[in-house]
Amino acid sequence: MSTGVKRHLSNASTKRQKNDTKKAKISIIQGDTQQKSRTPGLVLTFGQGDVGQLGLGPDIQERGRPTLVKALENVVDICAGGMHTVCLNKDGNVYTFGCDDEGALGREATDENSFEPGQVVLPGSVVQVTAGDSHSAALLEDGRVFAWGSFRDSHGAMGLTAQGKEKRPIQLLSDKVVTKIASGADHLVMLTNDGQLYTCGCAEQGQLGRVSDRFASRESRQGLSHLLLPGRILFNKRFKYHFVDVWATSYCTFAKEKTKGIFAFGLNNYNQLGLLNEKPQFHPVVSKTFDLSKNWKKITGGQHHTLALEENGKVYVLGRKEYGRLGLGKDCGDAKELTLVPTLSSEECIDIACGSSVSFAVTKTGVCYAWGMGSNCQLGMGDDDSDIFEPSKIQGKQLEGKNVHLVSAGGQHTVILVQPSIPNGSL
Repeated sequence: MSTGVKRHLSNASTKRQKNDTKKAKISIIQGDTQQKSRTPGLVLTFGQGDVGQLGLGPDIQERGRPTLVKALENVVDICAGGMHTVCLNKDGNVYTFGCDDEGALGREATDENSFEPGQVVLPGSVVQVTAGDSHSAALLEDGRVFAWGSFRDSHGAMGLTAQGKEKRPIQLLSDKVVTKIASGADHLVMLTNDGQLYTCGCAEQGQLGRVSDRFASRESRQGLSHLLLPGRILFNKRFKYHFVDVWATSYCTFAKEKTKGIFAFGLNNYNQLGLLNEKPQFHPVVSKTFDLSKNWKKITGGQHHTLALEENGKVYVLGRKEYGRLGLGKDCGDAKELTLVPTLSSEECIDIACGSSVSFAVTKTGVCYAWGMGSNCQLGMGDDDSDIFEPSKIQGKQLEGKNVHLVSAGGQHTVILVQPSIPNGSL
């Protein structure tokens, strides 16, 4: 396993790599359980934009309602990081905007051009993008992973590799074909085409799933490189686990195993893993609150809560109640097991997202619901900064005649992908 940009393969392994790549393409595009919109759309943003994360130029510091990012067209994937945004267009090109202090934009950024979308140069067509607090990552159609920026822990910036932060994309896990990636606030998870999980970044809350509490700090005798170099999560040899999907929340990781259900690890101080002990979980265990009979389509989460989307469009919540982030009403308690969101029970949802203390859901009919902490305009409710305790529709002039297809929430801003509404009776 190496972090070099180039891969050196023999003729035989090159042939094998090409065969694996074909499989990877099929898995990424056809088997994508995140409901990525492959029909190109437009990007709208709202919330705080003081460092350019809205992509609306240096003169716009805040937006209370969804506002069109005019510089972007034909976008198929979006991801909001802590204070930056990453977008992918139909041609496989990546665009970033926002804070570049730790290199999260992956391109030449100035005070002026960081407030508007700029292209990241990558050596191939991209099929998925992710973003954390200070890092970004891209999965190429051939199964290669590139990342840039930096991870952080309780001591400050960790760097992305042993050399420090990376201002430009660098390849990770160069000897594997990856089919999906997931970013937490400060960790990255990679699912390979043979069903294995690799992780790197901060391990302090257990989110890497391969580093014990004893060695989770950079000051342990295993040092920083053990955390930053992608490593495989190992299980007892008698268990032949094959993972088919993976998701990351701020400080947690969830992985779907072919027959055993949902494995979880990371921060659990508000039972956001669905485990009752309220202690960090440093190695993957099955979270039994995720019913094995249900087909879990997507799992996402903020600092202390988790959202889960079932294949049938039902939305469930787990974790801390404060500020209304669970959407269960003003008088609810913390949710120690997955709980259906009643306001959305009659809706079929196709996407969900979380910020630190906010939550979102998108319905099949193109409506985006928001709930949680009302500060920072992140809920898209205009000048109203009240906390919202049950899902409420996001409305706005620039949403008229458009359907929302995807949503992503960052530190203090939100990004949505929209497409024109189809008139009744049209095909």
